[in-house]
Amino acid sequence: MDTASSTYSTHKCSKCPGDTEYHCVSCPCDLCPQCKENHVKNLKTIDHDVVSHRDKINYIPTQEICVRHPSHVYIKYCEPCELPVCFHCRKHKTHRQLDVRTVYKTKQQQHRGTIHTIRSEALFYRPVFLPRIKTDFKTCHTEFSLLQSEMLTKAQTLKNRISIVRKDFMKNVFCDFDFKHRCLKQMIEMSRHIVSLQEYELRYVQPAFTFSALQFLSFTKTALPQIHLTLHTSQLSMTESLNKEDVMESLSAIQITERGNRRVGNQCLLKLTSGAEFHQSLTLAGVDGCLHISCVTSDRVWVNDWNKLMLTDTTGVPLHRVEDSCSGYGSHTVNSESELIYIDWNDNINKLSKDMKTTTTFIERTDSTWEPRCVYWSPSTGDLLVGMCNYNTESGKVTRYNQSGQLTQTIQNDNTGEGLYREPKYITENNNGDVVVSDFSGAVVVTKRGGRHRFSYTGPPSGSGLEPYANCTDALSHILVCDDRTNTVQMLDRDGQFLSHLLIRPSGIFYPRSLSYDVNTHRLWVGSGENKTVVIYRYITRQDALTDLNPATADVMESLSEIPTTGTEKPQQGNQCLLKLMSPPELLPSLTLTGVDRCYHISCVTSDRVWVSDNRNNLMLTDTTGVPLHRVEDSCSDYDIGLHTVNSESELIYIDEDYNINKLSKDMKTTTTFIERTDFTWRPRYEHTPRPDGDAMSSSTPAV
Repeated sequence: MDTASSTYSTHKCSKCPGDTEYHCVSCPCDLCPQCKENHVKNLKTIDHDVVSHRDKINYIPTQEICVRHPSHVYIKYCEPCELPVCFHCRKHKTHRQLDVRTVYKTKQQQHRGTIHTIRSEALFYRPVFLPRIKTDFKTCHTEFSLLQSEMLTKAQTLKNRISIVRKDFMKNVFCDFDFKHRCLKQMIEMSRHIVSLQEYELRYVQPAFTFSALQFLSFTKTALPQIHLTLHTSQLSMTESLNKEDVMESLSAIQITERGNRRVGNQCLLKLTSGAEFHQSLTLAGVDGCLHISCVTSDRVWVNDWNKLMLTDTTGVPLHRVEDSCSGYGSHTVNSESELIYIDWNDNINKLSKDMKTTTTFIERTDSTWEPRCVYWSPSTGDLLVGMCNYNTESGKVTRYNQSGQLTQTIQNDNTGEGLYREPKYITENNNGDVVVSDFSGAVVVTKRGGRHRFSYTGPPSGSGLEPYANCTDALSHILVCDDRTNTVQMLDRDGQFLSHLLIRPSGIFYPRSLSYDVNTHRLWVGSGENKTVVIYRYITRQDALTDLNPATADVMESLSEIPTTGTEKPQQGNQCLLKLMSPPELLPSLTLTGVDRCYHISCVTSDRVWVSDNRNNLMLTDTTGVPLHRVEDSCSDYDIGLHTVNSESELIYIDEDYNINKLSKDMKTTTTFIERTDFTWRPRYEHTPRPDGDAMSSSTPAV
């Protein structure tokens, strides 16, 4: 055969011209290495099953020579010894032996979850620490400079030891303590750790000709390092050269922090999308509606209507039913062990095991005057929060129980002794420990973890009021709540400020009543109270700048060599370095305003909120829907000029009917006269605030 003229077929990546090495079973599509990296990190496809082409064709090489009997090949796997064996390996004859292919498949399946975490989480978050270590030198230099100053001040009182303390401490701590070396050492260790993660992931999908099934089994037994995947932190140790005990003996007032964890907040890793994106819709079988959702995994949830509670997946088919549940509002939750915690018919709080075979009473009802109405398991503390109601007094409270079921806290009244709740319907917890309750009184009541009342949200600025149903919080600490009055899902910030209508009478649902946020995929499950539909949305994505952070050790050396030894100034970059013009301009969605005849002036508040005015005495706040959120009744809008502006505190500054310049507070509850008109020969015509010094500028014309 003439090989020179033969035609060979190669698999190409489905997304680029690269060669295929991987296959996504979920899509399905073929992927090159780079597209595979992007695929497993993208939140749209984070839960897809990506395998190598070896797994796609189900090829498992097992013909390997036995090292003890070279004339034979391995055919079995000794389970107690965790070793491959051939027919003549007699010392394993009495042991339990399994087929190599079977063991390989089993081990591969066991490590699938770890591989998924490495691909989608660890290799995304860990490299984020590397650039941050570069700033440690400046931080340490500044902190130790302050410590040095305090130490020298305290040392003045040490008459007998001042000379020894200053000489020894300054020499051994501040001269010989090499911050740069420590930072470099830590960056190298982090880089090596990332390489080990990548090696582990590579071994998992290694081509058959270079890494066989038996080698994989051996690797998982002997060479697999202890990999911690859930806590993305690193530490800077300062104990090797700094002897705290010796210093504290003389300078007991100085506080020295030995170790600290470097953490990356979700604000640095995640961001909001331009709007909620549809991901999937499912129709539930076995319930009449969806009043509450509790996520178990990215594709399994507990749902209930008024009478039934069931476990389902993304097909909507019932997988398990709970027969004794007291269904209704937020009557169930799921803990870290994937156990269901729910309120039963007798108002006891039960726990259903992960295998759904054992039900135990977690908290027994002992006070007949109080009924549990909603529950939430706290991922941060492991506590159970319970919203309770006393129908005789029409009052409510929140109780906290530890993991043993013991009562540890009761939240019932505010600082003045007034009751906070009437009937808690849904309860959740924010990332900062705030307890968030949807109450029958028409408010979302938020208290600090210790029980102090922070705020009560009673509806958006438009004045439509609120009839809250399900609530939840997301990775960015936003509070989401379903409103039965407007059939919307509203988004608040952690301090209770209304941000937007995330969903307005969503298609297929129309009456959103239940919410659940999946922290693993950052997807929002929304259920309808009137039909059997649940829709999954995505409105949070990963920061674009964090997708390619994997510097080599050589790059680490180079960047550390550029660290200055003095000063703490932060380098500034002009917008010319960061921004550029587009050509042609890109058209974004348009909107039609309700409540004004035309639009003569616009003042931006946020990226989706603006004040607009016409020439007919109308000045209103609106969002990207064009619906009025708030109106100003005393504005001077009889000219087609710039009569209003917004300052850095999001306060509206406007000219009123008497030509005074007023200031409307951010919460739009208080109006004050900012500049009173004193000269009646001049009238203010327009104003502008965003100067570097924060001063306002206005222009006047002679009065006619």
